Amino acid sequence: MHPVYMLLVIPFFFLTMFLEWGYSRIKKQKWYRLNDTVSNLLLGTGQQLFGIITKSMLMGVYIWIYERYAFFHLPKTWWVFLICLVLFDFLFYWAHRWGHELNIFWAAHSVHHQSEEFNLSVALRQSWFHSVLAFPIFLPIPSMGFDPVIFGLTAIVHTLSQYWIHTKAIGKLPAWFEFWFNTPSHHRVHHAINPQYIDKNHAGLLMIWDRMFGTFKEEESDTPIYYGTTTPLRSWNPVWANFQYFTDMWHKARCMLRHDRWKMIFARPGWLPGYLGGATSVTQADLKSRRLYNADTHVCLKVYAVFQFFIMLAGAMAYMAFFPSISFFYKVVFFGLILTTMLIIGALFENKKWVIYAEYARLILAALALNSFYYFWYINWFHVMVAASLVALLMFAAFYTCSIFVKRTFTVQ
Repeated sequence: MHPVYMLLVIPFFFLTMFLEWGYSRIKKQKWYRLNDTVSNLLLGTGQQLFGIITKSMLMGVYIWIYERYAFFHLPKTWWVFLICLVLFDFLFYWAHRWGHELNIFWAAHSVHHQSEEFNLSVALRQSWFHSVLAFPIFLPIPSMGFDPVIFGLTAIVHTLSQYWIHTKAIGKLPAWFEFWFNTPSHHRVHHAINPQYIDKNHAGLLMIWDRMFGTFKEEESDTPIYYGTTTPLRSWNPVWANFQYFTDMWHKARCMLRHDRWKMIFARPGWLPGYLGGATSVTQADLKSRRLYNADTHVCLKVYAVFQFFIMLAGAMAYMAFFPSISFFYKVVFFGLILTTMLIIGALFENKKWVIYAEYARLILAALALNSFYYFWYINWFHVMVAASLVALLMFAAFYTCSIFVKRTFTVQ
């Protein structure tokens, strides 16, 4: 999805997440945890930032194939859009299924499954690289003559259609709807790590593909569902979330023979030489004794981290909106600053010791970056920015210092 469209739907995302949280409180359920939710949103924001570059490149490949190698060019009509949507959904099924069954794809796609909760924020938790790896699977579409505008609209509709299925608030829907379409019930199964649910219900929009190819599983009402990955991430670091499984593959490959290294790339997750299966499931007893990852962060630092998250989100939205008009130098500077802020927020929730000093450095660098940007690009507003950034710097530094002081005092007591 193009970042411009994401800017338009962000208020809708926050509104629906707030309503779902409120409903869970009424039901006396704890569907949301602050650190998990912020982590999901950090990964979603990062995916959109990386998507500014990757999706533009991928669309360029699509247009190149469409213009040079398409057998014919289809018109831009509603019925062509519907055909493209069904074809896209069919290819998505295989891209999604291989994202669970092949190591190289699971290394990227696993990011979406790392949350141990299941709520609407999980829908926004996306890999920063999976779209690049999965894109070749969709290349039959341009060769069949579907216009890039139709393809882009299809991708947007298909993506948004999967947002609402990431919830516990909706139970079983009418039988006919459950048969044909993906629903929250089907998708809870997909995200579950219960042994009977592993690698089931890969559909995006139509459940008919899972029923046809033997990967469909009905949700069992008498069985509690556990979410996450069989090997928990146990971190709120968004960068580590994207590289954790790749790193694990690298360490395993170093202990293998060369032909086994290549085999592992396309083997099932958990594959090892001499072991045909994959360590992809845990027992129900293991799940019952499993504790959710939850670093004990002081409430003051939580408030500070959330405040910085919303500032980072506003900055990321501005970055995406004005990306075409920003110089290459400041594209790199602001991208690095946003990424650093994500790391800092994750570290605050993990109580990392190094974050105490890193956050002061980040605040200073942010002020310097903004002031230099306004000096070279918006000189008329430079003095306003200097004054505003100085006030913000002192305010944030004071708030952060007080939070650390309160935390240490509380810990000592």
